[in-house]
Amino acid sequence: MELAPYLFFTGGKCEEALDYYKGILGGEITDISRWKDAPAEMQGPPGMGERIMHSTFTAPGVTFMASDSRPTTTYGDGPISLSIGTSDEAEAKRVFDALSKGGNVEVPLEKSFWGAMFGMLTDKYGIDWMVNCRLQN
Repeated sequence: MELAPYLFFTGGKCEEALDYYKGILGGEITDISRWKDAPAEMQGPPGMGERIMHSTFTAPGVTFMASDSRPTTTYGDGPISLSIGTSDEAEAKRVFDALSKGGNVEVPLEKSFWGAMFGMLTDKYGIDWMVNCRLQN
């Protein structure tokens, strides 16, 4: 059994977001299907053709799926954050700083009482992230 997050992007931003994450996390888009490739009865409203119906993103230690949401679908604020863990302080800072560009830092990346560097942010695509770096003793 596996559990993988599934991210929905509004406004046709899925492919842009995947490329953004690829630049930060490395990895690749291993599977991509577009709405235009679906059977006619499944295709969304006009203008959805080039948008992503389904994709899979993989990087070392990271896997998630993503798609462009249908324009008629609305999403509430969910209680979900993606968590990146590392033991390399420079890598934690690089990832945190890159993901926070154009977004909103909720908790700055700082040393925490539990012996880690920790920070929380919402990126420019509205995805919530936590970065946790286990500090070496």
